[in-house]
Amino acid sequence: MSQKSIKILSWNVNGIRAAYKKGILDWFGKEKPNILCLQETKAHPEQLTDDLLNVNGYTAYFSSAEKKGYSGVVTYTKEEPVNVKQGIGIKKFDCEGRFIVTEFKEFILFNVYFPNGKARKERLDYKMDFYDAFLKHCKKLLKQGKKIVICGDVNTAHKEIDLARPKANEKTSGFLPEEREWIDKFLKAGFVDTFRMFNTEPENYTWWDMMTRARDRNVGWRIDYFFISENLKGNLKNAFILPEVMGSDHCPVGIVLTDS
Repeated sequence: MSQKSIKILSWNVNGIRAAYKKGILDWFGKEKPNILCLQETKAHPEQLTDDLLNVNGYTAYFSSAEKKGYSGVVTYTKEEPVNVKQGIGIKKFDCEGRFIVTEFKEFILFNVYFPNGKARKERLDYKMDFYDAFLKHCKKLLKQGKKIVICGDVNTAHKEIDLARPKANEKTSGFLPEEREWIDKFLKAGFVDTFRMFNTEPENYTWWDMMTRARDRNVGWRIDYFFISENLKGNLKNAFILPEVMGSDHCPVGIVLTDS
């Protein structure tokens, strides 16, 4: 039986309606991924045009925040999932529209928009609680022998190589010691940072500050990831960043897996 390639793309679009005006559907049509995960959609499905709700050949699964115009994720998939959930069963996290969990026969896919801790202390506490609850949830699935793919905006750069100005940001949420330590802990639990399996070079970023036109100078952060459980490592064929794709303050990231 021939191996099937599964291409999965992930992108924080910073508003799906804005991305629509900038031509995201043309890009989607050219890329033809098996699965596309978008974060920070900032919209409820009823606010979207029909061509965003019904992309030819795909089924869309949305999770929206209770607060309008905030957060939100959507997963577009060609293959019908066995099961779909809009959270991990914890009200204070699920109400912000941060998860779509689609279970396929090959793996469970988490499309996640992790919280940003920059606004104030309470949001940093919320972010760290979210991190811990998510890790606990994943550990439970790993114990059951599940294969897991996690993609999205993690809102933390892991190592100094993952941002242009590490020294200047040591006290900034997104590069605090406790946030970085959580990624260490997460990887130790049995996950792999897929991009770093293929590329160990600096200056590979996924987010740039729009206010300072940082993208023109590539003064960025790598905060968007694909993590896979170690039991999927043999299926991973590629992991990449698409920095030339415009339309958001983030750029898309992706992986290619085989199904056997």
